[in-house]
Amino acid sequence: MLYFIPAWYREMDWSENEQSWRVKRMYSEFDDTVKQIQLFHRSGAYDYQIMLLSFAPNFRHFLHRQGIYRAPYWSCFDAIQEVQRKRVRVLSFHDLNWPEKIEFLYTPFVVVAMLGKEKYAQIDFGEDGNPIWIEMYQGGKICRRNLYDDRGFISSTILYEDGNPLYQDYLTEEGVWKLRLYYKDGHVEINNKCSGYLLEYNDIKRKRRFSRRTYDNLGQVIYEVLTAFLELTSISDIFCVAMHNLHAGLLGKALLREKKILSFFQNRYQATDNPEELEMIQKANYVVVDSNESARRICGTFQVSPEHIVAIPPYDTRVEEGTSLQSGIQKLMLAVDDLDDKLLGAVVRILGEHLSQRKGVQVCLFTRDARYDRKQKLLEQVRAELAKGGLPEGWAAETGDGMVSENDLEMEERVPVLFVPEQCVDELSVSKCMREQWLLIDLREVPEQYLQIKAVSFGIPQIVRKKTEFIVDDGNGIILTKGRRLPKALDYYLDGLEHRNEARIFSYGISREYTTERLLDMWGEVMDSVD
Repeated sequence: MLYFIPAWYREMDWSENEQSWRVKRMYSEFDDTVKQIQLFHRSGAYDYQIMLLSFAPNFRHFLHRQGIYRAPYWSCFDAIQEVQRKRVRVLSFHDLNWPEKIEFLYTPFVVVAMLGKEKYAQIDFGEDGNPIWIEMYQGGKICRRNLYDDRGFISSTILYEDGNPLYQDYLTEEGVWKLRLYYKDGHVEINNKCSGYLLEYNDIKRKRRFSRRTYDNLGQVIYEVLTAFLELTSISDIFCVAMHNLHAGLLGKALLREKKILSFFQNRYQATDNPEELEMIQKANYVVVDSNESARRICGTFQVSPEHIVAIPPYDTRVEEGTSLQSGIQKLMLAVDDLDDKLLGAVVRILGEHLSQRKGVQVCLFTRDARYDRKQKLLEQVRAELAKGGLPEGWAAETGDGMVSENDLEMEERVPVLFVPEQCVDELSVSKCMREQWLLIDLREVPEQYLQIKAVSFGIPQIVRKKTEFIVDDGNGIILTKGRRLPKALDYYLDGLEHRNEARIFSYGISREYTTERLLDMWGEVMDSVD
């Protein structure tokens, strides 16, 4: 059996990152573990199970969003709370016990329960319309928040004092509290009248008692339940750990003798001097990283043998058709996040001067930053750089119609829009944006891997500063060693279709190296090596 231990946490908290549907998503849920599970889930090549350490009452909805709803899993908090329900169950807030004369006010975002003239409760919903929490109020201040499990029961409740969280109870399906987590110092108390937890392994069910009455933190409780579950697993089982600072030390102790594959993704894990973490990394059976650049960094930082590390991209390539030839506008995607301000300014001025001589060309200022004012600040920055170069600030605007008008100027006086911000957070919106692009320009120290893979899939040429496994100079793009070569590189791909088609054909050759089947073969080689 292959166990995937994901890092699906709310930063450094042992809980899921579920949010109300009305709140703009600030991050992408996709990571290396999602892709790995998708590969094994769809191929059926290996028996696998997710080993979930976080408190995740809406886990079924998360799996559904990732296209792996039926993936098998063991949940540490299900064991702690003795939850045996497996399927989503519809829960209506009308079915709850409300006071008499309660009145529900339906707003466009939440449902507010009014008792007389006072606000009694506020109901928030998830993306699927299920209630995810209900906040209760007294005297205008929040006094309790009930967190609902998507299987149809209250999973946890948080008590407040003077509007500040005091403690959180984790409940059984019947509403009996099992753990009480105090926010002031993080210590945990066990309910003496309900002091057991339930372990399920295949058809085995075993009830265990907690070894202590109090714990210093929630991690100690998770460690005890996890190690008890590991006693039921087989010596031949393999554990694929998504490296994360929250659970690395805990797993370094818990998986001391188990076969381990460690998965590093982007900058999720930061090196520490924790001896358990360092020993786990150095003694891992195999280390999987997302790129060759990451492999070199991991080898140098942790002295991992190159024979036990492999780069397997978390994204696969596939031949996809774009719409750039149909729009009539040559769109250039310029990745701006983490780009040095001085370099960004120089690139904006070069693009402005060069593209002013062309018609039908537009720069997409691509950002993953989801902050509400990100577009406005980006436009202000680009306009300032245009002004430095003596170019019209109106060339940068939040519009996609190609023209911007001020004070009802006549059509001939309108200013062309050359720079348009595009804010994409999740991979679906990134793919939709990429579909319309003619050229990708990513001049950061390390170009974004997902953008490169999508460019390969769509056959879009790339201009980058650094060689990666997804670009070959003068093949599917240009590696730009000097910024002054940018205008010439632009002309190379904007003047006609010849060079763009050459890059398209070359991209398809690269894409064959990172198809779903090829990634699965690479994982098969890792599994065989560990076995």
